[in-house]
Amino acid sequence: MALTPELSRQIKLKEIAGIPLQAPTVDNWSQIQTFEAKPDDLLICTYPKSGTTWIQEIVDMIEQNGDVEKCQRTIIQHRHPFIEWARPPQPSGVDKANEMPAPRILRTHLPTQLLPPSFWSNNCKFLYVARNAKDCMVSYYHFYRMSQVLPDPGTWNEYFETFINGKVSWGSWFDHVKGWWEIRNRYQILFLFYEDMKRDPKHEIQKVMQFMGKNLDEEVLDKIVLETSFEKMKENPMTNRSTVPKSILDQSISPFMRKGTVGDWKNHFTVAQNERFDEIYKQKMERTSLNFCMEL
Repeated sequence: MALTPELSRQIKLKEIAGIPLQAPTVDNWSQIQTFEAKPDDLLICTYPKSGTTWIQEIVDMIEQNGDVEKCQRTIIQHRHPFIEWARPPQPSGVDKANEMPAPRILRTHLPTQLLPPSFWSNNCKFLYVARNAKDCMVSYYHFYRMSQVLPDPGTWNEYFETFINGKVSWGSWFDHVKGWWEIRNRYQILFLFYEDMKRDPKHEIQKVMQFMGKNLDEEVLDKIVLETSFEKMKENPMTNRSTVPKSILDQSISPFMRKGTVGDWKNHFTVAQNERFDEIYKQKMERTSLNFCMEL
């Protein structure tokens, strides 16, 4: 029997300090670690599948004063260099960031301990978006299925184990969100929750605007809320990754922008998995004041 491409995807992650990352990123680690941040950099930080593209579009719309045409200048992944991105012979995320004029808006999925040190020493601004673990796990599963540059996730049950053990790319969700939450008052960090953005987008977008030092009127704000809705972004070729080759993201398996809802985990978790997850969650998160909303 011939193997389907999905079954034959024998990609291995490598590790840096116990955190699994894609091999090209690890191979480019010295360039990433010595990256020179600038004091006026704004770094968008997220665990994968926590609303990264969404917050990018919000930030870009604010930066462009609500000018939709300017936000259509290029696909979203080219607007804000992804600092740990590497796929030779293409220019790395660091190369792209180095070519950008200041003030730069950059992005990363790195946990705090792996971030290039110059971000801390330059007291940059950080915008962190956190999403509840259950929805994040489900969304990441579907992303793993369609991504041709990540290991094959196996069945949902197999992937469930991989995720709770932090063996997915960029490591443990628990450590990631706790790491950023614990330092939120020590640096210029705006910590947002995906669920709050869903519940009251206008209020959260206002916070981002203030954090960026921008003052846009009500009309522009309403326009940004409308333009950054899931429905709008799902149809927008500049944000929906439809231009990415199928050899990298196969959207016939699962769309990049799938549901964007809160509570979809209920369609995936078995009762036993949910009980087990709650138990693990309690252990791992017992010493943190972080509080997530699991359904709206």
